[in-house]
Amino acid sequence: MKIGELAKQTGMAASAIRFYEARGLLSKVRRGANGYRDYPPETVPLLTIIGQAQQAGFSLDEIKQLVPADISSWQHAPLLAALEAKVSDIEALEARLAHSKQQLQALIRLVESKPDEMPCEENAAWVLASMGIPSPEGIAKKTITTKPVTHPKK
Repeated sequence: MKIGELAKQTGMAASAIRFYEARGLLSKVRRGANGYRDYPPETVPLLTIIGQAQQAGFSLDEIKQLVPADISSWQHAPLLAALEAKVSDIEALEARLAHSKQQLQALIRLVESKPDEMPCEENAAWVLASMGIPSPEGIAKKTITTKPVTHPKK
């Protein structure tokens, strides 16, 4: 099958297919006398696997290591180990993202708790001090408490 038909069947750009071929992920590509690529039918599921693996967070190098030359002969143990390792990576990323989210939400609460009468410059110094960050020159150097003060919302 020609690259245009393969692109249509997989929903991938022809340039992406050529890129995967150049990276060694597609090895059974023949060339006709005219130089056009001729892809075997099993390239369709292979490209689908590559796309789904990338969406799951696998790098192209990881995919190349996992996907056998003949996609009908998977090695069970290495595949299972790689999938489990990727799940662990995702869980670690989720934990880091949850921590970052909590930090940002705390910062939002600090910024939002500024009393209307407090100048922004003083609030910036207070927020920085609350975060344990020294205030740079030019930011108000008033007496700053490191404990958040709650102010009634209007």
